[in-house]
Amino acid sequence: MKHIARKRFGQHFLTDDAIIDGIVQAIDPLAGQCMVEIGPGLAALTQPLVERLGHLTVIELDRDLAVRLREHPHLSVVESDVLKVDFRDLSRRMTPTALPNRDGPVRMCDKLRVVGNLPYNISTPILFHLLEQVDVIADQHFMLQKEVIDRMVAAPCTSDYSRLSVMLQWRYEMSNVLFVPPASFDPPPRVDSAVVRMVPLADPPDLDVKRLANLVQVAFSQRRKILRNTLGIWLDAQGFQGQFDLQRRAEEVPVHEYVRLVQSLAPTEQRQTLPK
Repeated sequence: MKHIARKRFGQHFLTDDAIIDGIVQAIDPLAGQCMVEIGPGLAALTQPLVERLGHLTVIELDRDLAVRLREHPHLSVVESDVLKVDFRDLSRRMTPTALPNRDGPVRMCDKLRVVGNLPYNISTPILFHLLEQVDVIADQHFMLQKEVIDRMVAAPCTSDYSRLSVMLQWRYEMSNVLFVPPASFDPPPRVDSAVVRMVPLADPPDLDVKRLANLVQVAFSQRRKILRNTLGIWLDAQGFQGQFDLQRRAEEVPVHEYVRLVQSLAPTEQRQTLPK
């Protein structure tokens, strides 16, 4: 029975064999690796992945699709909203696929490779959900709305450079690896898509992520104004005594300067004791 795409799940099923092959080549799955696919849908990408991996774990919210996927002998199906999935727990429960002539005991997965065609309506929340658990992620390959990826990989002093750029680039090395036109899907979305590669930095800066998020949100809250009128007020409230050029707009500040700024702020406990 044909599955009808459900708008409430943001379903657009990939059908272009050439695009599917290009995505698999970009991911480069190897036998035995621990991989998780988000939103496998009708298994267009799932099947070529599992043929190379030997086994694949998939996360699917649609109950009807989950039932179909469970019929596959080499899939483990997690029927859940991905925003509720604990990837750290998932990594503890997964084991590398047994390979011929493998020596020693079977180990748990230290790191997960995560892939998927993310629903456009919740793609950003999914990215931030994974960011919170990045310590168990080896890499990520996602198909997303192209304009979202343009913002993810944008450089400073460009119109696409945004809060999303800073909040991901401080932790990942990212690149746009493949363009995907609407005709590659059924039903076709009204936007262009693309595939992004996200590799966690091996030596990320030590910082308070929540404080960085707050700082960047304030900075980009009125991106056409100079930072003196937005971030400057926030920094005063934090008791900041250092030097930072506030005669710029938010989009003119490189990621490393935002990182250095949040690292220079007094710890929250210390700030609370500062005189008013």
